[in-house]
Amino acid sequence: MGPVNSAVLRAPAIAPPLRVAFPLRQIQGDTSVKPSLLGPAPSISARHSKAPTREARNAAVNWKCCLASSLLVVLLLASLAPAARGQETDRTWYRGNLHTHSLWSDGNDFPEMIADWYKSNGYHFLGLSDHNILSRGERWIAADTPQKRGAIQGIERYQARFGADGVETREVDGVAQVRLKNLDEVRGLLEEPGQFILIESEEITDSFENLPIHINATNIGELVRPQGGSSVRDTIDANLRAVEAQRIKLGRPILPHLNHPNFGWGVSALDLAAVERERFFEIFNGHPSVRQLGDDTHPSLERFWDIANTLRLSHYKTAPLMGLATDDSHHYFGGQGPTPGRGWVQVRAEALDPTKLLEAMEAGDFYASTGVTLREVSWDPVKAEVRIEIAPEEGVTYEIQFIGTRRLDAAGFELTEETTPTDLPETWGAVLETVTGTEGSFIVRDEFLYVRAVVISSKPHPNPAWSGQVEQAWTQPMGWRLPIPATPE
Repeated sequence: MGPVNSAVLRAPAIAPPLRVAFPLRQIQGDTSVKPSLLGPAPSISARHSKAPTREARNAAVNWKCCLASSLLVVLLLASLAPAARGQETDRTWYRGNLHTHSLWSDGNDFPEMIADWYKSNGYHFLGLSDHNILSRGERWIAADTPQKRGAIQGIERYQARFGADGVETREVDGVAQVRLKNLDEVRGLLEEPGQFILIESEEITDSFENLPIHINATNIGELVRPQGGSSVRDTIDANLRAVEAQRIKLGRPILPHLNHPNFGWGVSALDLAAVERERFFEIFNGHPSVRQLGDDTHPSLERFWDIANTLRLSHYKTAPLMGLATDDSHHYFGGQGPTPGRGWVQVRAEALDPTKLLEAMEAGDFYASTGVTLREVSWDPVKAEVRIEIAPEEGVTYEIQFIGTRRLDAAGFELTEETTPTDLPETWGAVLETVTGTEGSFIVRDEFLYVRAVVISSKPHPNPAWSGQVEQAWTQPMGWRLPIPATPE
């Protein structure tokens, strides 16, 4: 399936007033460099504290990263300024999945089979993100590995698709083996300019005291080994620093995002709020074991997002998080487990190119989806208006919820070492307005810290990650600004 022509791009130009639709740090009336790159916010509990020894480990690259990355931010602000309201652009919507596993780590199918599935099902880009490894060089595995991981006639299906001559096998010490193709080989088989590309990626798989901390790095150029750390927050930050250093070294955009924060209850909303260097996380992950909906003591990822963004804007004075939807696919035979086609991002970019795609995402020009297609997501800086238009399916009804936090509701809340997500006000991330239909808009007045929209359809998800799941879409937070205006009395 080819790209879908975009509608008129209506988003805020980079000019006063600094009411923005995309979360690159912008500081009104302050010419000093105060990017999040200067380091993580102070910890608020012993579990999350930052050990002094981390400073010594990071000193060699910290300020170099800060200065160079600050320049990158300035350049992005100049180069990614969206078109003024009413002007036509050449941007196009592209669909992609940025969290995918193959036999190179713990998936159960061959990389070219996986890429072929996504290409055949209307995706334009795919990030193969295996755990702590890049698909480079020569790698052989036991021929029965796919079957042991749940594949059904995996080798036979592979040979049927790419031919017996396209599948290399051998026997070593009586054990049948099959060679995994590397990324360059898979690209040669399946990439098609303007239609489908593969983006080199890695899932940096780390932990702190048995708490899983996984970060995907998209458009990576070199392997990033897990960095470790003295706390959950420090571990996240250390890995982001490593990605940031590689981005500067290679001179290419690399987009890191935190994966499945509720998996193993590894990362709390308070943790992610405090790590200013992080800008992206998964609002939806298609793996059935990642606890998307939370429980009695852990918030759902919807509430997680609003807690984190309220704290980031009101307490840490930094930009909000943007949300991705991904598959986290591992299994490609049947509908059980972490299978493909559950969640993706739609990115509005100038071209189907890794640099252009990531620049658009860094500018916030994308939305997350599990099935709903948006015809338009726009921001009118004159009216301070968010507008959503859905591309409807016949027989499906839609509800648009505009969600946000009022500044008064966030004011005066004091974080302590004992604060937990359940202590935080329910008014953080309140549903401000609900619209039934295929179009909706909302005026983001000064009383709001930010507003985002979620579209909920009546259509059951065809491959649900949990019982009763329906198709949805999520926009990025809009209408926020830095610094935060004084709260009215």
